[in-house]
Amino acid sequence: MKKFFLVSLALIGFALTTEAQVISDNAIGLRMGDSDGFGAEISYQRALGENNRLEVDLGWRDGNNYDGFKLAGLYQWVFPLDGGFNWYVGAGGGIGSFSVNTPGEDITDTFIFAAGDIGIEYDFEIPLLISLDFRPEIGFGEDNYNNNDLDFDIALSIRYQF
Repeated sequence: MKKFFLVSLALIGFALTTEAQVISDNAIGLRMGDSDGFGAEISYQRALGENNRLEVDLGWRDGNNYDGFKLAGLYQWVFPLDGGFNWYVGAGGGIGSFSVNTPGEDITDTFIFAAGDIGIEYDFEIPLLISLDFRPEIGFGEDNYNNNDLDFDIALSIRYQF
């Protein structure tokens, strides 16, 4: 039993250390979605190691009575699942600004935010990457209208890898 345990532990350790690179050096594309309204972000990913990367997103948000921009940076850990599928988790933050235009109310504010990220992606045989992620964000700013709360950002992304 002791030999079986040691051999199993060695095989698991070998399998974890022989894992191939699962991410490309660079990827650029669009991240589309938002929690309330439609937003699009230009998204860039840069590999920092075999299974770690940095993602930077510059986006525009548009809702019923507001518009704004947001710059986000996230450090991500990528884990292979099966075939071309990977899942990833990350943390980071950013800065943004918004304007609210309603009858009798005109508010503009700049804010910072902290964010988490979890998602799943598929890496095609061609240099194309598609992903779906969930990014909870909490904002900190002067105005309590739209940024000092928890926001659940869900998005679909498509990126070209190079």
